[in-house]
Amino acid sequence: MQQFLDSVYELIVETSTNLPPDVRIAIQAAQEKEDAGTRSALSLSTIASNIEMAECNVSPICQDTGMPTFVIHCPVGANQLQMKKDIFEAIARATKAGKLRPNSVDSLTGTNSGDNLGPGTPVIHFEQWDKEEVDVRLILKGGGCENKNIQYSLPMELEGLGKAGRDLDGIRKCILHAVYQAQGQGCSAGFIGVGIGGDRTSGYDLAKAQLFRMVDDVNTNESLRDLENYIMDKANQLGIGTMGFGGNVSLLGCKIGVMNRLPASFFVSVAYNCWAFRRQGVVLDPQTGVIRNYVYTAPAKVVMEAKEKLGAAVDGAATAGSVRQIALSTPLSDEQVRELRVGDVVLLSGPMYTGRDALHAHLINNDCPVDLNGGVIYHCGPVMLKDEHGWHVKAAGPTTSIREEPYQADIIKKFGVRAVIGKGGMGAKTLAALKEHGAVYLNAIGGAAQYYAETIKRVDGVDFMNFGVPEAMWHLYVDGFAAIVTMDAHGNSLHAEVDTDSKSKLAQFKEPVFK
Repeated sequence: MQQFLDSVYELIVETSTNLPPDVRIAIQAAQEKEDAGTRSALSLSTIASNIEMAECNVSPICQDTGMPTFVIHCPVGANQLQMKKDIFEAIARATKAGKLRPNSVDSLTGTNSGDNLGPGTPVIHFEQWDKEEVDVRLILKGGGCENKNIQYSLPMELEGLGKAGRDLDGIRKCILHAVYQAQGQGCSAGFIGVGIGGDRTSGYDLAKAQLFRMVDDVNTNESLRDLENYIMDKANQLGIGTMGFGGNVSLLGCKIGVMNRLPASFFVSVAYNCWAFRRQGVVLDPQTGVIRNYVYTAPAKVVMEAKEKLGAAVDGAATAGSVRQIALSTPLSDEQVRELRVGDVVLLSGPMYTGRDALHAHLINNDCPVDLNGGVIYHCGPVMLKDEHGWHVKAAGPTTSIREEPYQADIIKKFGVRAVIGKGGMGAKTLAALKEHGAVYLNAIGGAAQYYAETIKRVDGVDFMNFGVPEAMWHLYVDGFAAIVTMDAHGNSLHAEVDTDSKSKLAQFKEPVFK
């Protein structure tokens, strides 16, 4: 299969930059269910814009291109060793071209390999089958949603839902709890795959396998079909909404599979996937490796209709509502920050600096190479490319902020930071620091990597490249960078409010439903 390498490269690019039609349709349906002008509607309009920008720019939809995971079905006699070698080369090529972010990090040293290759990366599963064709599926599942995967061992007590037993009703409670615990940290509204049974490893494999199903398919198991429909109805009554801002849609898809288990074990494994549901597949000619067709596709008319509806949703959400918008230039003053309230949309212009896990850990015990007094830290690991003119931002959406909770309050105090940008919110320690020192948390739209990259006008420098591209401290100059105040300098937190509200709504599903 001399064309196998080129076909895999094309699959990687398509998966990273172009959401499949069934996902687009699900997002468009969610947009129609949200009230115009609300935070969730505005967020979904940004998401819709980002989807189109990524396709047009042939650039990553989300800067976190995740752990590339391949599932390959091939006929007996296929050279799996050569196929694996070609996949490695295609991954490295896509990383160099800026279609993937370098995400493979040594677990002991923290060293980034730079090409997405290393022990365990990428993930490749081969399976033989009795067909002549080769079927290659790929999913790019980012770290933010991967961190919201969860596994339950029944029986157990669940917050808000009480006892979950070893039966269909206990499974029901686990799945509802899985959606609740993700909140906005997994870039809701999302999709979930559920694996019932197996052991701890095979249960998660089964859950992730469900994510390869079409959004609109019908489960052949009647009990599971009823459960999928129930979850789609009730999970969307929790009020979590897009990005955890509150709203009518918290879940875009639910697929459930089952396998046998040991008598002593009863696992329910949930694989959570963000709205940027990047999975695609190709069917290849077994002789040449040329792509015969894509797996997740739809008639051209359906695709065009989905794009037009998403475009209309963008226009409608942009003109509706009365959300307060405030334009600010960095560095920020105490007075400017204390005038902001939860729900305000802030449009930032001027310098800002990226900082993730490695930088936060470093700054606790070391000086900063730049003056952060009045400054803005952006929780972001961008996709960057360098040419003769310097560095260029190819994708730059926010990462999940809660990972920085152990550090953020101390860094705000130590360096005089006035604004922190990320997604999913932060905890009580950071909230207290915002109030004490006069700072705010701004929630950017998770996954909107092209939308935010467009607001970055230049790269003024970089520090700590030894941490790797995603973890380095990038000096960015932005113009019109939009984010929503979700934690203000007065002790208010939208994230805490939505969590409390959704927890109370979760409790209404405590009583048994399935026998």
